[in-house]
Formats: sequence, C-alpha cells, structure tokens
Amino acid sequence: MAVPGVTNSEGGGASFSRNAVALATSTGFYGRYAGTSHSIGVAVLAGEGTAMERDYDHASARHAGDLRAPETIGKCAGEKAVKRLNPRSMPSQALPVVFHPDEAAGLLGHLSGAISGSAIARGVSFLKDRMGQSVFAPGINIIDDPHRVRGLRSKPFDGEGVANSRRALIAEGKLTSWLLDCASARQLGLQTTGHAARGTGGPPSPSATNLYLEGGELSVKELIADIKQGFYVTELMGMGVNGVTGDYSRGAAGFWIENGEIAFPVSEVTIAGNLKDMFAHLTPANDLEFRHGVNAPTVRIEGMTLAGA
Repeated sequence: MAVPGVTNSEGGGASFSRNAVALATSTGFYGRYAGTSHSIGVAVLAGEGTAMERDYDHASARHAGDLRAPETIGKCAGEKAVKRLNPRSMPSQALPVVFHPDEAAGLLGHLSGAISGSAIARGVSFLKDRMGQSVFAPGINIIDDPHRVRGLRSKPFDGEGVANSRRALIAEGKLTSWLLDCASARQLGLQTTGHAARGTGGPPSPSATNLYLEGGELSVKELIADIKQGFYVTELMGMGVNGVTGDYSRGAAGFWIENGEIAFPVSEVTIAGNLKDMFAHLTPANDLEFRHGVNAPTVRIEGMTLAGA
C-alpha cells in the first residue's frame, strides 16, 4: 500500500507445512522421507474504477531463511500492478515474443506433458516420433533433478519405490528421454526412468520433479536489444494448447518492446504459434533462478503471431 498508485489489497498470506511420505510396495520396497515448506504472497490493486489493474508476488521455499522479505514481496507486487495501468491493445502482426521467467516455465510444462510416457504410449503427443532428434536449438539443455538441494520437488525415490537421478531430458537441443513410470515403460518396451508420481487417492503416473531450463549467455537487456517491435509476456490466460498437434494459442498481457526497450503495458491480446516451431526458435537469457518446482530464465521466441485490435 506504500507504493504510489496502489489503491487496495486483495489480501496476503503466509503458510508453513511439514509432511512425511512413507511408501511400501508389494516388491518388498520400503522407504520414507520428510520435508518442510514455507510460502508468502500478496495480491494488490492499482488505479480506480474501470481502470483498475491487479498483480501479485509470492515466494515458496523449503527453508524459511530462503524466502524473500515480506517488505520486498509487497513492494514488488505494488510496483507490478502500477506498471500495468492504462494498457493498450496492439494490431495483429508477427513478431518476437519474450516470456517472463514465470511464463517461460509454463513452456516446460507443455514439454513434460508431451514427453510423458502415458502420452507417448497412446500416441497423442506432437513429439511422439522425435526421440533422439533436435527439438530445440543446439546448446539448449533441460534438466530434471529430483535430488537438487532444497528443491521444492526433491525426493530420494519415485512413487513406485524406484531410485531416481538427475537426467538431461534435452541435451544440446536433442530429446534424450521420455518420462516413464513402470506401466508406461512396459507399454513401450522400455525401463522406467523413475518418474512415477502419486498421491493417496489414485495410481501412479509419470511426472517431472525439479525441472529447469539452463540459462543462456545473454542478459535480458541483450536478449531484447535488437527487437524493434516485440511483446514481453508477463501473464498468460486460457488453456489453448493442443498436446497432439502442438498448436498454441493463449490470451496474454505484458509490455510492448520498442527499439530494444520496454515501452508501455499491453493487454487483451492473444499470442499463437506451434510448440514445435516455438521450441526450435527459443533463446534463453542468463537470469535463471530456482524459485518454483519448474524454473526457466527469460526466453525469446522468434516469429510468433500476436492477435490484437
């Protein structure tokens, strides 16, 4: 509320939890592990009447000492909301799109869904025939690491009692592994990769753990420096992603990039493309931070379509 332009709060909160997992299987396996979790967040409103905008900030960590200060989170939420005031809608065009790290992490979610063993076994993935082939540009590495220290999804074994380990799912741009549990591995005539995940109310299914895209060599400023007209995405809406074809279309808000600089806020637009092309033309910045279960740096994707006014 101390940020000029912020007019109201939608509420803030903090939480702490400690949980323990114990697993015993019919094969004779027994194991257990425990962990803690801390989180804090706030959402605020800026502006008045019909010109109000909302934004938020939050943090989660295994250890309370790893959380950002509440004052920092509140100030960041307020500044983000104020920056969104008086947005414009831009005309339809093809242009480079830059994804904020939180939105770039969503692209990794689409990748993990496309390489899930259950999707591959059913033949319903746009990557079903791409094993061993280049999916991203050379130099791109995407890692799943269930043993990352203080990782929000770290665990010593998977949901079927299978030992897990750090694995490069994408190495130098090439697809190297599916995400397999025992059932999908049997369907494909392969060995499980230790990616079974489960709760207490259903059977296991394949899932990634601490998934991240390694950072690149360019700073964010360098990544956008040569963009004459582009779009920086800070929020995505809707679920317009087809896992069978890779077609991608989502509502978006963010900021216009003009001559390599952030110019003004933009809302009520849609960005579209195909994940096969988006992955192939993706360039990461060097600002990777481990803040969530799935993490990515800022990324730039060439040749997407923006549909606006």
